[in-house]
Amino acid sequence: MTVYSHSTYFFVLSPHALVMKPSINLHSHILNKKKLESLMLKDKPVVPPDSVIKTFGGLKGDRVDLVLTQDGEGLCQGSFILKRGDWAKYFLDTWFDPLYRSYNFQKAEAHALEHIVQWHPTILTKLALIPQRLLNSYNVDIASRGGKDAMYKDGDFVVRLVACEADPNRNCEKEFEEYYDKWKASS
Repeated sequence: MTVYSHSTYFFVLSPHALVMKPSINLHSHILNKKKLESLMLKDKPVVPPDSVIKTFGGLKGDRVDLVLTQDGEGLCQGSFILKRGDWAKYFLDTWFDPLYRSYNFQKAEAHALEHIVQWHPTILTKLALIPQRLLNSYNVDIASRGGKDAMYKDGDFVVRLVACEADPNRNCEKEFEEYYDKWKASS
């Protein structure tokens, strides 16, 4: 954020993802105040399926500093948008604080993120959850993570090769190639 101090937003994307529609303008697609307010998932459990902590129903789009998606297992940190500013620095410092790292969460930074969103209102008050496929479609059908509803469809902004690096039976490069070929054909 220091190097690109003129930028208002930062789009953080997993190295195992590909922007399939680079022509999409993130501001009009998601970040415009009215558009974001229409997309926000309100009063939804932060960690599915039944977290008692829910997203705020009255949050306004111009008060959002973090845009995330979630799948059937939890928050998705592989593709998100962060608004530059003091709050963003606080958020990143909190998320990567050595104290949370020492907790040995089962899914490391994913569970650390879920913890701070649920138990630190300063973070929850700036969070907007949006439908998953707007920012984070998956290339494979994983029932526990949303199944076919989470899978990439032509026209989606991003495809993410979720968990390909963790599964010895999958080949990230080969999976990536299929989507890269689609991307080239549409360009």
